[in-house]
Amino acid sequence: MNAMNATATGSADGRVSAAVRRAVVRFIPIAWIGMVAADVGLLAWAAMAAVAPERLIGPNSMPILPAGFEGFTGASWQDFVAVAPRTAEYATLLFRMFGLYGTAFSLLAIAVAATAFRRGERWAWWGLLVGNALTYVGAMAYDQIVRAVGPFELTEYLGLAVVIAALAVTAPSTLRRRPQSTEAPAVAS
Repeated sequence: MNAMNATATGSADGRVSAAVRRAVVRFIPIAWIGMVAADVGLLAWAAMAAVAPERLIGPNSMPILPAGFEGFTGASWQDFVAVAPRTAEYATLLFRMFGLYGTAFSLLAIAVAATAFRRGERWAWWGLLVGNALTYVGAMAYDQIVRAVGPFELTEYLGLAVVIAALAVTAPSTLRRRPQSTEAPAVAS
C-alpha cells in the first residue's frame, strides 16, 4: 500500500513539475520583454533626472530635487537657493550625474536584455540580477533617505517587481545544471 501511495504521489509530483516546466517555458519569451520594459521605465526616469530634474515630479507635485532636499534637511529649497546659489547648483549637478549613471545603466541593461538575456545566456541573467538590484535599490534607498517618495518613485517598486518576476521565470532554464562529464574522476593514489 505504501509503495502504491509513493508511486501515485511520485506521478502527481511528476505531473506538477512538468506543468510548471511547461508554464515556465511559455513565459521565457515574454520575460525579456518585461525586463526591457522595466529598464525603459528606469531609462525615462534617469534621463529626466539628467536633463531636466526641475521637471521630474516628486511627492505633492513638487520637483524631486527640492522635495528631497526639504525632506532630508527640513529647510526650504528656495531659502537654500537664495542663500547659497552655487551650492544649490552643485546639488543639482550631483543629481544630474545620478541621472546620467542611471541612463547609462539602463541603456546597457536594455541591450543585454534584448540580446543575451533573450537568448538565455547565463552571464546576462546574473548581470541583470546584480545590475538591476543595485540600480533600483540604490534609487529606492535615496528616496527613503530624503523622504521623497512620490508617484514616479513608486514606479521603481513596480519596475523591480517586474525584473524579479522576469528573472524568477527564467531562472530554471538559466540555472540548470551543466551535463556532467563522462570521464571517470581522478583517483588519488
